[in-house]
Order: sequence, then C-alpha cells, then structure tokens
Amino acid sequence: MSHGGIRQGLLSWPAASDSYRAGFGLDGVTVPDPSTLYRRGNDFLAQGRPAEALADFDAALQAVGDHPDLLNSRGIALQMLERRDRALADFERAVALAPGNPLLHANRGAVLTEMGRHQDAAQSLGTAARLDPGNATTQHNFGNVLRTLDRTVEALAAYDRALALQPNYVDALIARGLASVDLHRLDEAKVNLDHALALAPDHPKAHLNAAIRDLLAGDLARGFAGYEWRWRNPPNSDWARGFAQPLWLGSEDIAGKTLLLHAEQGLGDTLHFCRYAAVAARRGARVVLEVQKPLVRLLSSLEGVAAIVAQGDALPAFDLHCPLMSLPLALGGIPHDVPYIKTPPSGWATPLPPGKRIGLSWSGNPALKNDRHRSIALARFAPLLTGPSIISVQKDLRPEDAAFAAGRIAHYGADLHDFADTAALISAMDVVVTVDTAAAHLAGAMGKPVYILLPYIGVDWRWGIAGDTTPWYPTARLLRQPEPGDWDSVIARLAAELSQ
Repeated sequence: MSHGGIRQGLLSWPAASDSYRAGFGLDGVTVPDPSTLYRRGNDFLAQGRPAEALADFDAALQAVGDHPDLLNSRGIALQMLERRDRALADFERAVALAPGNPLLHANRGAVLTEMGRHQDAAQSLGTAARLDPGNATTQHNFGNVLRTLDRTVEALAAYDRALALQPNYVDALIARGLASVDLHRLDEAKVNLDHALALAPDHPKAHLNAAIRDLLAGDLARGFAGYEWRWRNPPNSDWARGFAQPLWLGSEDIAGKTLLLHAEQGLGDTLHFCRYAAVAARRGARVVLEVQKPLVRLLSSLEGVAAIVAQGDALPAFDLHCPLMSLPLALGGIPHDVPYIKTPPSGWATPLPPGKRIGLSWSGNPALKNDRHRSIALARFAPLLTGPSIISVQKDLRPEDAAFAAGRIAHYGADLHDFADTAALISAMDVVVTVDTAAAHLAGAMGKPVYILLPYIGVDWRWGIAGDTTPWYPTARLLRQPEPGDWDSVIARLAAELSQ
C-alpha cells in the first residue's frame, strides 16, 4: 500500500538546545538544527535509506519533542524497517496531535493494513478520504482495504472516486477490475484491465489479472497465453526454476526428447494438470515428472510418466522443461481421459463404518490468501450429520473443528501418510463432498462422484462463475454460493441432493 506522502516544508523549530547537545555528548560540536535533520531524513527516505533517516528523526525529536510531521516521517522510516508496532505508535501520536491532518490518518491506515488489522485500517483510511476527498492515492488505498473486508461495492465506489480524480491511474484501474471480478462483472473487469494495459503495456499485474479474467470467462486459449505473465508476479516469480535447458511451450517437436514436467504451485494444481503427462508422452517425449513429495507414491503409475522425482531430489538429465500449469498452453485443449489417477494396489486397510459413506473435506490450508472464502467451519455441516456415515477425508483438523467432530464423524488423519492413502480412503466412499481443495481434484481425477462447494468471492478461475458442471471433471457437480458468504443455502441444497 502506498503512503499518503511526507511533508518536506521548512519547519519553525529552534536550533539544538544546550541540553540537547549535552545529552548527546556534543559540547563544542556543530549539530544540525532539527529542521535540517528533518529535511535530510526525508531525503534519506526518498533514497531508500530508512536506517539513516531514523537516526536523523530520532535526533530531531530529542531536540524539540513530539511534532506531528516528525512523528509521521519517523513512522514511515520504522515501517520501511518492518518495525510496525513502533511505526503505529508514532502515527497514533501524530494523529492525536493533529487530528485534522489526512496524511497522518492515511499513513496510520497503511501500517494497520500491513499488520492485518483491516477494520482499523478502514477506519483510518476512511477518515483520510473524508478529510482529503481530492487525494486519488488515499481513495485507492481505501478501496483496497474495503475489498479485503469484502465490502466490494463500497470498494468500487472508492476506486471510481480515485479514477474520477486521476483517470489514467493504472493501479486503481487494475484494482477496480479485480473488484468487478469479485462481483462477477467480467465485462466491466475487461474494460478496466484493457485500459490499464493500454496505459502500461508491460505491467505484469495487469496482464496476469486480465488472463485470470479471461479464464473465468471461459476463454482458455487467450487466458492460458496471458497466464504466462505469472512468472513476473510474486509469489510465482519466486518459484521460477532458472534451468539451463530451454522452456518448452509447444513450438518444438518433442519426439525423442526428455521433457521435465515440474509442479509449481499447490497440491491440487499438480493433481489437476498432471493429466497432460500422457498427452506429452503420446507426442513422443520421455516424460520425467517432478512433484511434491506427498504425491510421489500416488502418481508413480500415472500414464505417460517414465520417471517420477520428489521436489528437492536430484533430477535426471533432460532436454526441455515445462511447468505443469503451462501445459494447457503448450499442448492445448482439455484431456478427457478421466479417471487418470488410480488407487494404489495396497488399498485402504483400516475398518470403515458400514453402509453408504460420504467423504467430507471442508477446509484447506489456512495460510492461503483465499482460504477465508473457500473453507467452511465443520459445524455448518450439521444438517448432513444424519443417515449415511460422514467420513473425513482430510488429514488435519483445526482445533474448533476437532472439538465438533468428536463423536459425530469418523476421522483417520493418523492413517493418511500421503495422497496415496487419501486416494485409497476416497475409493471407499460412495460420494465425496469438498470445498475447493486438493481433495476436489483428487476425487475428480479418480472419477469419483464429487460435489465441489464454491465461494462467490474468490472462486478459482478453473471453475468459472456459472454452471454446475466442469469440463475438467465429468463426475463433479459444482454447488455455488448465490451471494458472498452464503454457505447455509449451499449446504441445504447439498443435503437435499444427497437425500435423493
């Protein structure tokens, strides 16, 4: 989040006092006056030298006591040094001294956003926006925190105010496009993102989000071409492998070549796109597949794979490489050979409840940015906990879910050592119910009947924004939130379908 800025004016502070000089052991030494320290500190900030700026601001504050502009600048230096608690204290002291200064509220909101205190950040940024309605940066930042709080309609209004002030504000155009996607207004999103790209043709974030918008709209060819811009956007850019061997995106004949296909993102993404290994093998490549360690045993018999390697282990020699999520671009189309993942021969050994069994996966990795939208508290599934046996097919339980699960559903987390075990457990289910986690892809790839429960905001591009089927998994049925946060109606529909 960008700052509202810092002041650079000449402040009417006295020269350093004798007590100030003595306190620093500076008797007889020429000391810059506080105004000079303030200006020099701000120059250091502009040069990206916050530690040196901090020393100047500390010295100036020692000389003159609390001053809102000095506290603001020191807060920015502390924030740049990731000392956010101290930065917040400075901004709050500055706000108390000058409550009518929008800049101070804006910078308090910026550090609160970084600290994850989004409600408090919205209050500060909202105050800044009211005090200075002509500041496009503040309006943009206010919109961003509102969007984080799922106050999306209000966020759109803030972006509109920013763009009314500054029509060619690229970051606000991108942000408005993303908010439009949240509300499933894909045509609006396209207008905003296309405008951003016209102004900044090499903007990685604009390209990537335009690609995701295209994928959500079902334009897979255009979307996957644009999705290659992910490598210029963090965190994807941090995952780039930098192999000496050439990247293969489909233009070169691979017959007789060894092609390394490597996982790049989550376990579900690997399960989704590993199906393309067979397509590459049919083109004559010798396919080496590198995947996350928990998937090695499960995918060791995947069609078309000559060798499988766990991430982090030594790789064999290869001629070309391709990330798994670039394979739709390189090979085109959606392979419909489902099931393409088979249960390992060992099967499931632990006794299971008799009768009809429903496998349930209700939460994913809480560290993922979109987890708050996709995961569901287990207690909300209470309407399903009658009749058929409900069996957890996920390994880990959150503490609040573990307390609710006791005596209500069967959980075999201690027996799930890798995804081969999870596949064996899923094979014993009559149907699987899951949120958008790796379990959805595993059940779909196995050809198991599966209900996938999807959020309204933050729905992944591969599911689109409408319809109850997906070309990726013919045995899957998609149940979507009709509006943001409404899981109760989704679970009611699910209960009705399962009862039939």
